[in-house]
Amino acid sequence: MPHWLFIALSCIVSLSYSWELCDACYGPVFEDQPVETIYPEESPEAKITMSCRARANPPATYQWRLNSRSIDLDGDNHYTQVGGDLVISNPIKNKHVGNYSCVATNDYGTVVSREAGVRFGYLDFFSSEEREAVHVKEGQGAVLLCAPPPHYPHELSFRWILNEFPIFITLDKRRFVSQTTGNLYISKVDFRMCLRLDCNATLSFHPTILFFFFTHPIWKYPADIKVKFPDTYALVGQNVTMECFALGNPIPQIRWKKMNGELPSNHDVSMAGAHLHLYNVQYEDEGTYECEALNSKGKDWHRARVSVEAFPEWTESINSTEKDISSDYTMSCVASGKPKPHVQWLKNSYAVRELSHTLFTLALTFKDSGMYQCIAENRHGVIYANAELRVIACAPTFEHNPVKWRILGAKNGRVVIECKPKAAPKPSFSWSKGTELLFNSTRVLIWEDGSLEILNVTEADEGRYTCFAENNRGKANSTGSLSITEATKITLAPSNADVTVGESTHMQCAASHDSTLDITFVWTLDAHSIDFDREGSHYERNLNGGSSGELLIKNTQLKHSGRYTCTAQTPVDNVTASANLVVRGPPGSPGGVRVEEIRDKSVRLIWSRGTDNHSPISKYTIQCRDSFSQEDWRDATTSPPDVEGNAESATVVDLFPWTEYEFRVIATNTLGTGDPSSPSPKVTTLEAVPVVAPSDIGGGGGTSRELTITWTPVQPQYYYGRNFGYIIAFKPRDGYEWRKVTVADPGAKHYVHKDPSILASTEFEVKVKAFNSKGEGPYSLMAVIYSAQDVPSKAPTSVGARALSATEAIVWWLPVTQHTVEGYQVRYWRKAEDSETSSQRVVVSSRENQTRLDNMRPDSHYLIEVKAYNAAGYGPPSQHLQIYTKKAPPSRPPKIISKKLKGTSVNIAWEHVEPLANESTIDGYKVLYRQASKSTGMLFTTGKRSIDLPMHKDGDYIVEVRAHSEGGDGALSMTINVVSASHNRQPVIYSTCHPSPNWMWHSHFATEKKKKT
Repeated sequence: MPHWLFIALSCIVSLSYSWELCDACYGPVFEDQPVETIYPEESPEAKITMSCRARANPPATYQWRLNSRSIDLDGDNHYTQVGGDLVISNPIKNKHVGNYSCVATNDYGTVVSREAGVRFGYLDFFSSEEREAVHVKEGQGAVLLCAPPPHYPHELSFRWILNEFPIFITLDKRRFVSQTTGNLYISKVDFRMCLRLDCNATLSFHPTILFFFFTHPIWKYPADIKVKFPDTYALVGQNVTMECFALGNPIPQIRWKKMNGELPSNHDVSMAGAHLHLYNVQYEDEGTYECEALNSKGKDWHRARVSVEAFPEWTESINSTEKDISSDYTMSCVASGKPKPHVQWLKNSYAVRELSHTLFTLALTFKDSGMYQCIAENRHGVIYANAELRVIACAPTFEHNPVKWRILGAKNGRVVIECKPKAAPKPSFSWSKGTELLFNSTRVLIWEDGSLEILNVTEADEGRYTCFAENNRGKANSTGSLSITEATKITLAPSNADVTVGESTHMQCAASHDSTLDITFVWTLDAHSIDFDREGSHYERNLNGGSSGELLIKNTQLKHSGRYTCTAQTPVDNVTASANLVVRGPPGSPGGVRVEEIRDKSVRLIWSRGTDNHSPISKYTIQCRDSFSQEDWRDATTSPPDVEGNAESATVVDLFPWTEYEFRVIATNTLGTGDPSSPSPKVTTLEAVPVVAPSDIGGGGGTSRELTITWTPVQPQYYYGRNFGYIIAFKPRDGYEWRKVTVADPGAKHYVHKDPSILASTEFEVKVKAFNSKGEGPYSLMAVIYSAQDVPSKAPTSVGARALSATEAIVWWLPVTQHTVEGYQVRYWRKAEDSETSSQRVVVSSRENQTRLDNMRPDSHYLIEVKAYNAAGYGPPSQHLQIYTKKAPPSRPPKIISKKLKGTSVNIAWEHVEPLANESTIDGYKVLYRQASKSTGMLFTTGKRSIDLPMHKDGDYIVEVRAHSEGGDGALSMTINVVSASHNRQPVIYSTCHPSPNWMWHSHFATEKKKKT
């Protein structure tokens, strides 16, 4: 055998084997990759599993890396590999923390997975050191520090516990817990806040904090922001929460805004204004945000910037491909992100020096085959793109893509016969018809990709056509047969139509075609195919035989205007015809609405004409809405009143000064009214002097030597300018000079004038007017009010009291004779154990001169005082009266020792109850006898230790026994059930350990007849 022939044969065999690999095999493609893992230090499952699985043929083998270094599975018995997964048993923090990646390899290359970190999560306990109590004055603000313990990850959820678990502090406009620091902020403390509080961070509690107050309230003070959100970085698509909370008295109101723009539409405010949430953040949400805290004493504000950045994202990536040997190839990876990602390349897991986004290779060789990875990274993360490049070399073959065996062509049309063999490098092409070799001419063209094009075909062009392909590896050919059919022709074309919205019309279309072929009709509107399934309510095909495709258009709308094209097509050719449809209807929306010439009560509005939809516009309607009625558009007043259809501007009048407005324009023609325009940018009218005065002027009452003036505040839309407030004028009824004071709070409803020289119940004339930065408005109507009366000057006398039981007493007194008294306050407290400030209080009206005291402690020494009061305050207290409550009632229940039937009665007997040393002496016993289905019954009292009760025939009864003493009723015995005799049933007596509720003894006996035995 010649030497050259041996070489040629060995090349063909090698290429044949390589061809099989090209079809059946491929490099690794990841299906499962490791993910970020946080392992709890106290986890009962003492292992970590990092997943890795790749699809590959032949199957891939796996290797793991820790911090870019290969893991020696034999050198560390903590590591085990199961398939592609890595299992870390009994992980050790200082040994197994780091970034893990998986490497998958087969004969076609190697790929590296994304890196995934392993971290250990923990939350230490709070410090056991006792914290000092926090003392504040009532009305003052307070901050309680949480000081969370060391932890990982950094995100914690904080809650504060009130007194004891699981009662959590309710958060509102007065109380706020920062989810950044855990601190508890209270804007204004009141007397109810003497509490024990605990900070709870996920599963751990801090030591108890005691929180007290001084009883003397402080004056009101302006808002003071204590929780300030920092400059924040957010990623596109993330959610952001900003915190802002202020101390102040009155409780401040929190407002948010974005400087130089509107708050994003995807925002939400919660926690009474303390949280601003931005959802699905986008680049346009970037900017400076302001939190403003405001109360009647002043305001505070804080600003910080939200910067929006982005995780890397592919805009152009790589894909697996096959390329001919010796050809040139460019791989390109382009990633967006902020900051701009930098790109690096790997080939079979090793770095390629090219650092740009493009990898260019000249004259490919087999060595260039392999798995390529493009990696884009910025400070927010890393993304990977993987692709396999396979360099191939083989002789031409039509095995998988031969020339079509039968090709059809329409007479006088164009035919293209494709020739696409598999070959590398690219082959040269030639064609023949029968035995005649074909060359390029005016009618015949051989394309660069091997396809044969024939123009203006006739029946003479029918025959067998063969494509020949040849390269330096070999050659091959494939043959197909060309047949010529009759051309398709439009015989009835659609016509132009003109309709009004809501009407129906039709477009005709018919065609002739080769009888051996099927024909279909396709309709398009402005080059877009009509979807008859989705738009069946408007479009319908009327198929009158196989050669017609009429289109029916029902209930036409403006969107149905345009150019309709009918395409008649067969498997061989197609032909088209078109017509226009005009739909007339109401005009479209005007555009470009903007505001100019802004004054205090008017603006000039300018817009651009919208489409008239084939019917001239007859008029425009201007609408507006202000910041006080966000959702309610109303017709605006214009000058002139009617805006003609040829106008593109108008003056809007009768607006409120210093008010934010939006405007929109609506066009109308003879066919109807169109949709409104988009709203104009928001504008604020200029300021003006207020014209509305406060209403409902009144007042009176209050504390001694005070004059209280009240009014209904002016609504915000009538402020007409900044720095809005009130001027209050008042004078005695017989005086001549008006005294004036200024109140700067626009929401104020009253003013209290303190003057030691004011006599009680003096008649005053008062009036109020509004002002702003532009001037003062008119006064309200004058009203007559009276200064406060004096507090009662006398104390109640002849105060007496008597203990009723261990927990109750009654107190009485002689009324104070002054006509200004509105009621009485009774205070009582234990002399030794309680402070006077923590006393219990009972308030009664002036018509009463006695009251009952309850919730007292048994066997205790109490002090009692009585005061008269009115709107001006409390008068002097009576002398302290001392009483002693009774000893507690018996705590041990009577023990039932006997239950006997005696003819028509039942006898119940019990042991004597012996009171304890600190309990009252037994005076006797109470026995409740009631029907089982009712809550009330007959109450018997007895000094004996037994009782006979009558048997009833009307149902089952219950018996309960208590000891009673001067300290009250004692504990309840077990319940005795008496089942009456009825029909054939014998009477039964049995006991149960479920006593009746106490209310059956106390709430219902007042209406029952008591019997003594």
